[in-house]
Amino acid sequence: KPVFNPPKNEKKRSNFICYAMKKASEIDVARSRLNYTLLAIDPKTGNILPRFRRLNEHRACAMRAIVLAMLYYCNIDSNLVEASIEKLADECGLSTFSDSGNKSITRASRLISEFLEPMGFVKCKKKKTQSTSNYIPKKIFLTPSFFMLFHISQSTINQYLSGQKKLLKNLKIKEKKIFISFSDIKIISKLDEKSARNKILNALINYYTASELTKIGPQGLKKK
Repeated sequence: KPVFNPPKNEKKRSNFICYAMKKASEIDVARSRLNYTLLAIDPKTGNILPRFRRLNEHRACAMRAIVLAMLYYCNIDSNLVEASIEKLADECGLSTFSDSGNKSITRASRLISEFLEPMGFVKCKKKKTQSTSNYIPKKIFLTPSFFMLFHISQSTINQYLSGQKKLLKNLKIKEKKIFISFSDIKIISKLDEKSARNKILNALINYYTASELTKIGPQGLKKK
């Protein structure tokens, strides 16, 4: 039975990705109502596919595993799955080997190209490569419909991204508040008194905002 086994010693995932993976594991994504109500579209032509294979139990098991894997490797800023189809297949137990030892990732690649992509859960773009093999690597992007499989709306994603931007902005402000670095202190210690004062004064000017500088005034800066 296919199961996603995340690699050990990987960096910790964001709170949102952990939340999304928990939601996806609690819901049977393979039996989602969307699988029966959405129309399958041929990604090459944009036409509705009249004869379309729905999920049998084997493919349903594969979908449950690969949805978690795609989430695990998803860059939520770009919706890009930062893993190859081969990596997804390997970590979901979907890779098979012939008697001669040749590896096949057909179970994973067909699930993506014959179901997830036509249903609009993912979008695939071919990577530019010099490879001469029959297998053409693809970039996989998750769509809003993918997240709706486990009831996460686009507004929830936007809310998370907005919160992340605010957090990064605050972190940058905090970083800026460290107005004299250790390397600057070493340089200042070697300067004469006048040059050292000017360097510290410039650092203070960069440290405070315009409104803060107005409140402090020239005399206040000298005291600092």
